[in-house]
Amino acid sequence: MPFSIDNVKEFKEQGFTIIPDFFDAAEVAALSSEICKLKADGKFYNVSTDGDGETPTDERVNVNYQLCPTFPHSELMKTLPFSKKVISAVEQLIGDPYLQQLCQIFLKPSKVGAGTNWHQDNAYFKIENPLQGTAMWIAIDEATSQNGTLELIPNSFENLLEHSRDPNSNHHIRCFPDESKAVKVEVPPGGVAFFCYGAPHCTRENLTDKDRAGLAYHFIRLDGRPVITDDDGNEVVTLQPGPGRPILSGPDASWGEKEYGENLETRFDELVQELS
Repeated sequence: MPFSIDNVKEFKEQGFTIIPDFFDAAEVAALSSEICKLKADGKFYNVSTDGDGETPTDERVNVNYQLCPTFPHSELMKTLPFSKKVISAVEQLIGDPYLQQLCQIFLKPSKVGAGTNWHQDNAYFKIENPLQGTAMWIAIDEATSQNGTLELIPNSFENLLEHSRDPNSNHHIRCFPDESKAVKVEVPPGGVAFFCYGAPHCTRENLTDKDRAGLAYHFIRLDGRPVITDDDGNEVVTLQPGPGRPILSGPDASWGEKEYGENLETRFDELVQELS
């Protein structure tokens, strides 16, 4: 498997690690086909706005397509986190037990694909230790500087930067880090970047002749979940397990039986074979 102890060391030290060949050609082909189907079915929505945070941009000029969550729309994407290589990698990076927090697709159409401004996931998720949560960003299409691939800033994950509302998006927030140290994630289809919740990241616009899609999952340690206080003053752990948030490791993991009512241990591989 194209994942090693060096990836774990890199993740802990700089806040992210990149594996160019994490998913194979058959897996990528299945995921790409699924995204094409979701696009044809009109499942994506444009989150790019005209600078007021509300008015959608003209999709003939500027568009940032997203779909979140994905599990109600795609069995393939629902079952992917149960892949043994995914579970093994995430366990090594953030420890266990852990659960899936969310999954979303980002689609940057050719010529008019808009980027997503700099931000840290922990500005949304607010966990105490940003190394206890990780994103898994999957390049469905070749990701390059030319088509606005993911960018990350190393060694910047420990401190939360100041964020403000992004007027170019209907829900995003943004920050303004030192971009001079940014690393571009240039990988072939199937390449993956794991980055912790504190790593500043962004994507750029896609002005090439081909669409560029990325599929992102987020995973969090069970003991790293935020705690809030309810109206009675009781502490309540957020992010309870359920559909879209399966426990994937540890004694309470059930291969999806508790969350989805069926065992999904081998389902992703089976679906890839069927689609191939």
